[in-house]
Amino acid sequence: MLRPLGVPLIGEGVGMLVCLIPAFHYADGSHWGILAAGLITALAGLLLLRRLPRHRGTDNADRRSSFITVTLMWVVMCLFGALPFLLAGVRYGGSVFDIHFSISLTDAVFESFSGLTTTGATILADVEALPPSLLLWRSLSQWLGGFGIILLVLAVVPSLGLNKYALYAAETSSADNSGKTAVTMSTMVRQTLVVYLSLSALFIILLMLSGMTLWEAVNLTFTNISTGGFSIYSDSIARFTPLQQYLLATSMFVGGINFALLYNFFTFRWSKIKRKLDQFIFYLAVAVVASAFVMYVLHSHHGYGMGEALRLSVVQTLSVLTTTGSVVADTRLWWTPVVFLFLLLCLCGGMAGSTTGGVKVMRVLIMFRSTRNMLANRLHPHAYNPVRLNGSPVSKYMITNVTVTFFVFIGTLLMGLLALLLCGVNANEALGAVFGCVSGYGPGLGDCGGFGSYTLFPSAAKWICCLLMLLGRLECLTVLILLLPSFWKRW
Repeated sequence: MLRPLGVPLIGEGVGMLVCLIPAFHYADGSHWGILAAGLITALAGLLLLRRLPRHRGTDNADRRSSFITVTLMWVVMCLFGALPFLLAGVRYGGSVFDIHFSISLTDAVFESFSGLTTTGATILADVEALPPSLLLWRSLSQWLGGFGIILLVLAVVPSLGLNKYALYAAETSSADNSGKTAVTMSTMVRQTLVVYLSLSALFIILLMLSGMTLWEAVNLTFTNISTGGFSIYSDSIARFTPLQQYLLATSMFVGGINFALLYNFFTFRWSKIKRKLDQFIFYLAVAVVASAFVMYVLHSHHGYGMGEALRLSVVQTLSVLTTTGSVVADTRLWWTPVVFLFLLLCLCGGMAGSTTGGVKVMRVLIMFRSTRNMLANRLHPHAYNPVRLNGSPVSKYMITNVTVTFFVFIGTLLMGLLALLLCGVNANEALGAVFGCVSGYGPGLGDCGGFGSYTLFPSAAKWICCLLMLLGRLECLTVLILLLPSFWKRW
């Protein structure tokens, strides 16, 4: 059960060591701390991989073990991911080590959880004060988390000693998993990795051609293609040119598309594309309609010119819908109905099988059609009127799955809101923080919205936010199933 944790820890340690490049290039003095963090993480992974026996069990035990393994993997990765923030301030003065700057354990863990779960919430009021090595680690952690730790492990490791499909299903508990087998799942994971790497390289090149430096292009591609939203600047992406902002918005939109659909598109498999067209058309329609509404408000209510209103509305709406969290303007100053719309959009999220958070547009579409059909059946109770997706009837099991997922998400939002209120967070900021953390969008309302941060939250509230980020990234069910007494019976 613990052995599979070794692989991602080794990978995470290697990622930390990559951050030595800007540490030396910019001579920021953080190389000792980054080196120590990388070696500790990689060594811990190597010990787990080599010392623990390979797990063997029944299919039922594999399913149980997978839920524990997936949850543990994310928690352990996030805890080790805090090491660079804790150790990067260590400096070597020739004979002794001293602390140049320090981040508390709570803040380091918060930033790590936010990075790897691609939430984009930050406790840093001044991002630019960080050494370049930590800026790259924040971006790299989101790029790794955007693809998915479990998916990355399954793509590069032949065997983990656990049922691969059970692991995959435990992490990606979306309605889009139906019908997959272990064979098709392995193929899909590798195809997804190819698309992810290719798109990352493409947007780095496009952003550099638009005038960004290599440093800016790499960091912002990592955080926007992963729909994470971290930036290397305190004003997020507001300082960039309109062309660069549109390119970043495009990367967000692409990151919100089902990766299997993207692979079929790039390989001209038109027959397979039709299987996900309903979901894509709904995703596109939501983006267009919401952007048009925000543009109208910015033009008529806030006095922006049409060109600027179009840019701000498209970039910010796509950032919210894809739960990216990049900010192009201080949305706290925008009309309240727009802010409320953003809360709904971030809860909606992008397509299933993408890097986005939220409940996914596939579930929203099924809920809409299920509600419509239920109302129609009140008029014609004997008519056969199934819910359809891409022309095929949706099973009752999937409809039940979607309904339960909505219920669990709403319940998580309410319980999270209550917990933050008990910690002393005011109602406005608590509401925004709960939506931001559970959906994966990041920025909330009040001081933690717009260009703000979570730095003033009490320590207890920050730990609760970490839990909400984890719940949101694993779509709640994977973690909550561990609380069932029946889960631990007859192990």
